Amino acid sequence: MRSRGASRAGSRGASGAPVWLFDLDNTLHDASHAIFAAIDRRMTDYVARELMLAREEADRLRVAYWRRYGATLLGLVRHHGVKAAHFLREAHDFDAAELVRAERGLTRLFRRLPGRKILLTNAPHAYAGSVLRTLALHRHFGTRYTIERMHVHGSLRPKPSKPMLRALLARERIAAAQAVLVEDSVVNLKAARALGLRTVLITRHGATRLRARRAGPTGRGSTVGLRIASLHELARRRPR
Repeated sequence: MRSRGASRAGSRGASGAPVWLFDLDNTLHDASHAIFAAIDRRMTDYVARELMLAREEADRLRVAYWRRYGATLLGLVRHHGVKAAHFLREAHDFDAAELVRAERGLTRLFRRLPGRKILLTNAPHAYAGSVLRTLALHRHFGTRYTIERMHVHGSLRPKPSKPMLRALLARERIAAAQAVLVEDSVVNLKAARALGLRTVLITRHGATRLRARRAGPTGRGSTVGLRIASLHELARRRPR
């Protein structure tokens, strides 16, 4: 992903229908219900096997890298030379369709919601595609930015990377003021807001409800432009 042309993209399309950037896990579906537990188990198993650690130590290291870098994968790549593709394949080697839980009526909502929809997730491509098909939303996301596409100048830069977000906007020729990021992560929303994107925090799923209390007020100038408990609120409310 390259950042050339960001200044030109910033001058285009500031008015009209928004371009929606949707996160996947705990945004389009409730990953905290069962999927995150499945992924965490496989990540810990992978760390224990590849680094030859006891399982308790592997679990501690998995969490430590997640807290430090925002993704366990980044710590493993930087400190242990782990191959990203191999880790992602092993960590997501399960049938996601059996574990997906989500709100009803999402396909009708996405048909009514004006503007282009782009998937922006730190999850891998195959897993994201499986979840979107299960949700029957795959036709609404012609453009998908999964973690495999989040490289800037040869380095992996997943959310909340600002250089990655700038490169995405430039590549898709989207003005920052036109884009709306819908997320369950305040940290990711903060990075987007700093670049001028509008932001929506969804608080429906899992631990997000607790983190949302510390997100501060909503509205113009804040990290969170709009706070919602259901995706259906997007049909009648707009982020500032």
